[in-house]
Amino acid sequence: MKQIAVLSGKGGTGKTSLVAAFAALAEGALFADCDVDAADLHLLLRPEIEAREPFESGRTLRWNKAACLFCGRCIKVCRFAALTVDPSGPAIALAPFACEGCGCCVDVCPGEALTLTPKQAGELYVSTTRFGPFVHARLGVAEEASGQLVTKVRRRAQAIAEEQGRAFVLIDGCPGTGCPVIASITGTDLVVLVTEPTVSGLHDLRRVVEVVRHFRRPCGVVINKADLNGDMTARIKAYCRDEALPFFGEIPFDTQMVVAQLAGCAIVETSPSAAGDAIRRIWSDIAQRVTEDAPATDVQRGN
Repeated sequence: MKQIAVLSGKGGTGKTSLVAAFAALAEGALFADCDVDAADLHLLLRPEIEAREPFESGRTLRWNKAACLFCGRCIKVCRFAALTVDPSGPAIALAPFACEGCGCCVDVCPGEALTLTPKQAGELYVSTTRFGPFVHARLGVAEEASGQLVTKVRRRAQAIAEEQGRAFVLIDGCPGTGCPVIASITGTDLVVLVTEPTVSGLHDLRRVVEVVRHFRRPCGVVINKADLNGDMTARIKAYCRDEALPFFGEIPFDTQMVVAQLAGCAIVETSPSAAGDAIRRIWSDIAQRVTEDAPATDVQRGN
């Protein structure tokens, strides 16, 4: 089983559209959407949910008025101003978004009026699609700990893939360089970095390459909408040569991509197109690299 993560240093480069196309082309694959903060791969894979489970992260503070002695000790020890006196009567006012769940107020409460309970921060789903099994998740509004949820998605996907003897696990990673990105690439066999021919695209590509190399993962680059800015495409290719980064290929701007998205499918499922043909060539190269255990890049370079 080979695990391939697709990342982008910035949002909007076409990462998810590329993963959906890979899903249509890969044989014997399982898919995992690790962009849990803004998951959208399900819009193209159209999954049917078979199982779901809650994702718990952090703790919620609860106050029992009947047991409270109104001594004020909890208010004094709270460093986040999550507890205050309610002026409308003998009561303690809780500010749930200020509470960090540290438990100091619980420890000092003589009447045991305060308790911390696990908080549901999202849900994890195991689904079926027309291409194969799909593990994805939803993080609640304003919830944190997305890195933990990504790890949970990865573990579940790997367990199912091993159980079913899947050849590939295709991972739709997060944009950026934060904790969820690190959780998305841990233990992967290859990281595909999708960029676009813009100044910000090259800038953020450099940043995500640093992260991937720090964690010693092999990687290579794909340029999406490459024909929109020939000068920047040339600069990105030059950067790849200078850094010994494999260049998997470039995808031309193609309005057929929008047609496919509106239809809720991958571009390789629609009428023949320049972008679809390019993606087929790119996937063939990537699949050959990982199945032959060919080194994708000198991961030590630049450390």
